[in-house]
Formats: sequence, structure tokens, C-alpha cells
Amino acid sequence: MIGAWLHRRAENIAALMLAIMFGAFIVQVAFRYLLNFPIGGASELTIIMWLWIVLWGAAFVLRERDEIRFDIVYSAVPAKVRRVMTVLSALALLFLYGVSFPATWDFVTFMKIQDTSYLDIRFDWLFSIYLIFAVAILVRYVWILITALRGQNTSENPAHLSDTDTHS
Repeated sequence: MIGAWLHRRAENIAALMLAIMFGAFIVQVAFRYLLNFPIGGASELTIIMWLWIVLWGAAFVLRERDEIRFDIVYSAVPAKVRRVMTVLSALALLFLYGVSFPATWDFVTFMKIQDTSYLDIRFDWLFSIYLIFAVAILVRYVWILITALRGQNTSENPAHLSDTDTHS
């Protein structure tokens, strides 16, 4: 299944970013405390990788059922009410992300005028992960909305892989 394969590749990329972040952290500690020569590039790379891991993971690795939420009320109501709640929350999130996207695009593309202090990475490239995240969230919630409007449970649709699918 192509979805499971893509999900595993997204996990692989997140793991690679985590390895880069860990390596940069070790280099930073070694240079600062063993050689008494702090280097800013390692610290900057650690922060960049953390930003990218969080947004990449939320966009492509985290499954809907894995998200942290307060579901005491949601679990206590009948299925039809849960469906209405799902539709309303999907519409609200689609509206909020959709309305904010043009301004976000403008800000990210404007930031090409500035580079990071040590690694000289343009901020538009650095912040582009947020645009990727926002598009992925928009697509996810369109799918959730369509699924809910059809009367299906979002945890049962193919976009939400089972644990056995993601580890094969």
C-alpha cells in the first residue's frame, strides 16, 4: 500500500532529522565543554532540526488517533453528536488555516531578506516547513470532513494506518 510506504518514509526522514539534531547537540557540548570553544552553528542546527522535526512529524508522521486531546465530552456523547462535533471542528480548522495561509505565505516569502546567524540559511527556506505543515493539515482536515460527512468513522478510513501497517 502506497500510503503505508509514504508514512514509513516520513518516519525515516523524521528519524534522520533527529539523528542530525543529536549529532549537532553532541558536537556543541564537546566543543563548549571539552575544547572550551563554543560554536554557534551546532546550536543553530539543533534548533532548526527541532523546529523541522516537530512540524514534519505533526504533518506527516502523527496519526489522527495519536493526537492529544481532551475527549471526555466527545466520548460521552452518541455517535451522531460526535459526527457533528467532528464536522464543526474540521470546518473551524479549515477556516482558520485557510484564512491565515495567505498571510503566512507572505511572511515566509518576505523572510528571504534575512539569513540565520551562523549557517547563513535564508529564513524563507527555514520557515518553509510551516507552509508544508499548513498544507498537510488542510488536506488532512478536508479528508476528515469528507469522511465525517459520509458518516464514516475517521479512525476506520485508509488514511489512518493501523500499528501493524506502519511497522511492516
